[in-house]
Amino acid sequence: MGLLYEQYSSFHWYLKDELDDKPICFKGRLGQKEKLKAVPNWQERLREFVDELIKDVDN
Repeated sequence: MGLLYEQYSSFHWYLKDELDDKPICFKGRLGQKEKLKAVPNWQERLREFVDELIKDVDN
């Protein structure tokens, strides 16, 4: 598993959560990839959205 580090200043990082080695992949609509990459902190925000999306799903 990979590790997620979050920046708390311009030079300091701290461990936030452990990341899975296998990425989650999906095909987006045309233009979404470029716009998504322009959103600040988009990867962490997307992880939080996925957590919210799946919170009531039983395994």
